[in-house]
Amino acid sequence: MDEGRGVLIVAGPTCSGKTALAIELAERFDAEIVGADSRQIYRGMPIGTAAPSAEQRARVPHHLIDFLDPFERYSAARFAQDALAMVAAIHTRGRRAIVAGGTGFYIRALAGDVALSAAYDADVRARLAREARTHPPEVLYDWLRARDPARAAAISPGDRYRIVRALEIVLAEPRAGAVLEQPSLRAAGLPVLKLALEVPQDELDRRLAERVDAMLAAGLLEEAERIGPTAVAADAVGYPQALAYLAGAATRAELRATLVRTTRRYAKRQRTWFRSEPGIRFAAPADVAHLALALPGWE
Repeated sequence: MDEGRGVLIVAGPTCSGKTALAIELAERFDAEIVGADSRQIYRGMPIGTAAPSAEQRARVPHHLIDFLDPFERYSAARFAQDALAMVAAIHTRGRRAIVAGGTGFYIRALAGDVALSAAYDADVRARLAREARTHPPEVLYDWLRARDPARAAAISPGDRYRIVRALEIVLAEPRAGAVLEQPSLRAAGLPVLKLALEVPQDELDRRLAERVDAMLAAGLLEEAERIGPTAVAADAVGYPQALAYLAGAATRAELRATLVRTTRRYAKRQRTWFRSEPGIRFAAPADVAHLALALPGWE
């Protein structure tokens, strides 16, 4: 791996312009893009996850996008390992690497700014399975928030799967007594510049509403019906709401309003997460190219 060449991380809330900016930067700096989105990793979900289009991916090589079956589970630890391997391969080709996405925990794990749980703990998982059968997700969420407010801030109070998974990590750590020797950019000796895109709230709200309309027009309902409610990836923002509409639980107008509201809340959780991200710098999209020049090997 080229230890002298830095890695640019472009983060931020949904609709902040990460995809378009990363492509622009990649074309300017002869770079390739590594996705850092926990739902864009799944195949067959380009509408609901706002994945880079085929045209965009033809302009610049993208990695860790559209490669996993929607029923397969993935973790931050696995992402860090896979993304680090992608960065190494990009550097081997003599190019620069841009990591772009909105999944804060993936970015934190890749950078090396979090200690991941050492091991799967069967007793903890069994206990949480019993708790999940007994209590609604809001109760589990309060438990997580009391134990780890930072992790809780990045998860919806109704997202049972992610809440249980986060609790499993939190509760297993003290019993395991150790952490994984987790591959990371820091461990590999790579300089990192973490930037979070700053977009005015009114502009972000406008983009969020436009994206909801575009997704509905592009076939979000059909995509959600095809993925179905049992896929691991079906808890992504938009799919539960679309499936509820298809089941007759809402009108079309109610669906749109719910999608806009839910997406805004998701963006707010992302902003909350990045405000606590170690070493991150907030920047206007127009300033990112200039800031990238400070990275070794980007001059």
